[in-house]
Amino acid sequence: MSRRVVFLVFPRFQMLDLTGPLEVFTQADSLFQPARRRYRTEVVALGREPVTATDGLAVVPHATLAEAATLPVDTLVVVGGFGVREAARDPIYVDWVRDMAARARRVTSVCSGAFLLAAAGVLDGRRAVTHWSNCEELARAYPRVRVESDPIFVRSDPVWTSAGVTAGLDLAMALVEDDHGAATARRIAKQLVVFVQRPGGQAQFSTQLAAQRPGRDSLREVQEWIADHLGEDLSLAALARRAALSERHFSRVFRAETGMTVAAYVEAARVEAAQRLLESTGDGLDRIARTCGFGTVETMHRTFNRAVRVTPGEYRRHFSHRRPTR
Repeated sequence: MSRRVVFLVFPRFQMLDLTGPLEVFTQADSLFQPARRRYRTEVVALGREPVTATDGLAVVPHATLAEAATLPVDTLVVVGGFGVREAARDPIYVDWVRDMAARARRVTSVCSGAFLLAAAGVLDGRRAVTHWSNCEELARAYPRVRVESDPIFVRSDPVWTSAGVTAGLDLAMALVEDDHGAATARRIAKQLVVFVQRPGGQAQFSTQLAAQRPGRDSLREVQEWIADHLGEDLSLAALARRAALSERHFSRVFRAETGMTVAAYVEAARVEAAQRLLESTGDGLDRIARTCGFGTVETMHRTFNRAVRVTPGEYRRHFSHRRPTR
């Protein structure tokens, strides 16, 4: 029997939040005989009229909220978008989500769709994630939700939440794998030409990208030198000397202008360099550890796991097709 997957949309929803996961479920169905469909997808909205997304495209829903509530639902998917906060203040949407969530086997959100789940009380006492730029707002607005800012998606059965936009693909792949196994997920990934699944704990965005570009030429030069000399002494004392500043003054102005401590910035630069080497080369972990300034594989493993939420080996398996060399 096929599983009914219901996608809730509202005015000014994010189109990719809908079409990404929807395509994953559609591809899953294509792997099986028509008589043995695994999923039946359905887009629902307040009314029957087309619903316009933030990009100006419109979607014609399959059913209204009232109509959708008359049938059993396996998986509820609440998409995100600029209109989600207005929807989260509308008792019609909030009550409907609360009622459907109580009946569904599984409840999920993509990106800022977590706000609507939170407004309905579905996330109370649970771990959850949304787009990194909205995590603080979600935590302030709904203090009973245990918001995590880093993961691609979070599973807190029976509720799954995902981070921004393309993370909806990762979420949908994880849902299909949970239903039908890794082999099915791999076939879908091959068809869509995407990674089978980024680990749910993987960080949403580059730590180094969070650093502001400093205004001082001396600090910018230090940043560039760090990137080219990751295997050398990058201690506070060594970098302060390069900037011709005292350690105390260098530490203060670096944090003020980049938003990161010197140690955090150096660690982020080394981790990102390791990521690039893991993706693009077959170098062994010991060589990568030395090249990036970690010294030992054990140190790289601990640092990488803390920053990226997966081990170097797991990262390579997901993001590289090259064969490691000794």
